[in-house]
Amino acid sequence: MQLAIRRYRPSDKDAVLSLFSIGIREHIGPCFQNAMTSPLYLAITLSLFVVGYLISSVFAAVLLPAAWMGLVYYCCHELYTGYVRERLQTDMQDIVGNYLSKPGDCFWVAEAEVDGRTQIFGIVAVNSKQSGKEKHGEMFRMIVSQQCRRMGLGYKMTQTVIDFCKERGFSKVVLETSSTQMAAVALYYKLGFSLALLHKETHAPFWLVLLSRVTILRMEKHL
Repeated sequence: MQLAIRRYRPSDKDAVLSLFSIGIREHIGPCFQNAMTSPLYLAITLSLFVVGYLISSVFAAVLLPAAWMGLVYYCCHELYTGYVRERLQTDMQDIVGNYLSKPGDCFWVAEAEVDGRTQIFGIVAVNSKQSGKEKHGEMFRMIVSQQCRRMGLGYKMTQTVIDFCKERGFSKVVLETSSTQMAAVALYYKLGFSLALLHKETHAPFWLVLLSRVTILRMEKHL
């Protein structure tokens, strides 16, 4: 598959929004698995089973852990679907205005021809940010289609952002990713990013992020 990375065009919008929505929602399953396999959540699940059995019946022993798991899954689901809803109503609704209206901003797509038809398999964006006298680039919306994973596309798209920022004399590139996206975190470390901050501030209520056991990693690479 011959992949080419180019600037976004308005005609790409439907394909880009679809890829973005699918790519973000793919994190729901890993998020739930990561939460439920943690020692704390395994202990809570087992305790609810025992309590249900001792105070009531086998039915309660099954119902209480199931209700607990349902709550955790809801939190993981809402964390990512809520993020998609918010982004589709804000910056992703006007990609040209939000990512292509200033010289220090850009939005790229990765495309390839499959069965005679051009398809989009990846997206990434960058915004320029002013910090005192220095400018830096903040990377957003990195999505790679499942069909192109482990083919080096994520590496190439991140490197495209790095090169773009270097050409404009930016001091660094920063990005945020979540603790469930371990493949992405490994990629960023490989490209020379370092961990700058851990936090839990997202669009979602704090309790929902807490129950999802998701931590946001802020990473940066000095240029």
